[in-house]
Amino acid sequence: MKFVSKVISFVFVAICSGAIVNAQEDGVTIEYSDTDKQRIAQIEEAGASVLEVAQNDNRLNVAFHLASGEIGNEQIASVKDLGFILSLNLRGTKLNDEGVATLGGLKGLERLHLEKTELTDAGLKHLLTLENLSYLNVYGTKVTDAAIEDFAKMKSLKKVYIWETEITIDGVAKLKEMRPDLKIIPDLVVEKAKAEAEAKRKAEEEAAKKKAEEEAKKKAEEEAAKKQAEEAKKAEEAKKAEEAKQEEK
Repeated sequence: MKFVSKVISFVFVAICSGAIVNAQEDGVTIEYSDTDKQRIAQIEEAGASVLEVAQNDNRLNVAFHLASGEIGNEQIASVKDLGFILSLNLRGTKLNDEGVATLGGLKGLERLHLEKTELTDAGLKHLLTLENLSYLNVYGTKVTDAAIEDFAKMKSLKKVYIWETEITIDGVAKLKEMRPDLKIIPDLVVEKAKAEAEAKRKAEEEAAKKKAEEEAKKKAEEEAAKKQAEEAKKAEEAKKAEEAKQEEK
């Protein structure tokens, strides 16, 4: 996709895959060509839902994750090179690395859901051309620490979800060092620190509880011993008093 831009009084005009995009301060309006409309119809026929972003923004949110039937590379290829797609949800589809390669031309893409797909480190490299990508979800994929440098290269990326991947705490630490601005969910480094702090808190709480129980037991024993001593003293005094009374008789 090629962009040709001209700035006129805060109005950006671009030609995007045949569609004319007018981006103004109050929204984005795309003038879809007949070819674009045909492509959108093909996406819907492939099983996706297609919705405009907002009333003042008619770029598209495309979602395959609720489609009936199996969705794989062939169906997903219907979005190839369409720069007016803002968000794409491929959660739980049969997309693999070969299919991910078809996403590299979605230059306007800002949000991408790839969770529960067959994505690997090799497929992730195809996303490096998505210069506007700010949100990426790779939960439940086969992505590993080998992808850390590629994540770091995604300069527009603000948030990445990595649940149940093969990314380790060391990988997260490295990514945090390379991209301190990037929000990583879950942040394994922070989670480890929280877990350690919680373990320490529980240990201290248990120690304090044990100490309190020991002190209470000691105090109870001391009070019992004191009471026993007092009773013994009273008994001795009573005995002496009885002996003295007997002597007087």
